[in-house]
Amino acid sequence: MKRLVVNADDFGFTPDVNAGIVEAHRDGILTATTLMANGDAFDDAVRLARETPSLDIGCHLVLIQGHSLLTGRALPKTVPQLVSALARRELRVYDELAAQVRHIQRADIRPSHMDTHKHTHLAPPVLEAVARLAAENDARWVRRPFDFPLSAPGVGLMKRLTSEALGTTRRRFHRVLEKHGCRTTDHFAGFQITGRFRAAELVELMRVIPEGSTEFMCHPGRCGDALRGAVTRLKESRERELEALLAAEVRVALEQNGIELVNYRSL
Repeated sequence: MKRLVVNADDFGFTPDVNAGIVEAHRDGILTATTLMANGDAFDDAVRLARETPSLDIGCHLVLIQGHSLLTGRALPKTVPQLVSALARRELRVYDELAAQVRHIQRADIRPSHMDTHKHTHLAPPVLEAVARLAAENDARWVRRPFDFPLSAPGVGLMKRLTSEALGTTRRRFHRVLEKHGCRTTDHFAGFQITGRFRAAELVELMRVIPEGSTEFMCHPGRCGDALRGAVTRLKESRERELEALLAAEVRVALEQNGIELVNYRSL
């Protein structure tokens, strides 16, 4: 069987991103999302989650950008700054991420899965904290951010090489998850084509999805004033991703290729 979780990052980032995620679920193929506890539109996302109980919600744990829920101070702005802070042991990683999980739980949301902003759980101390929290909070599905090969237009050489380099860590990654009794999908897609796909690329993706379970990561949204003023490279591309997730030809491609849409609750 081919089972596909279509999972949107950044729920809680801005109200227009939230609106796009819910639209992609109600009218398109989106089945799940992960919520940013320190997002500026967290309260709006919680309201929408209560209005949309079929949307499967997890934690989008943040150690880059935004503010700490533990200290109130700014988090590192970039991956190199985070790596430096981790090396100097300036971040209480587990405590910070635990505070984010508790904030989501206090909103009466019981997350089913976890991932991290900018895939920071590829760093060993972050992965250890995420796996521990996933086990402690019965949200044992953790994203495996290792794309299977894609040939979509617009995927440059550096993006492919980065994806391949991330894959070199997968053995250690899975050992940590196994130690904590956590699970992951059999396959993952989305890293290489983030911000670069339309309906045609999704139709092609459906053709090459392998047997087993796959998570497809996406970043849909409406590009309103809030998103335009936010610190992110993904702005107009979120609307293009949303249009692709809503496209009738993508749903036809799912049926033609024998793919079942699922979420983490039902896996």
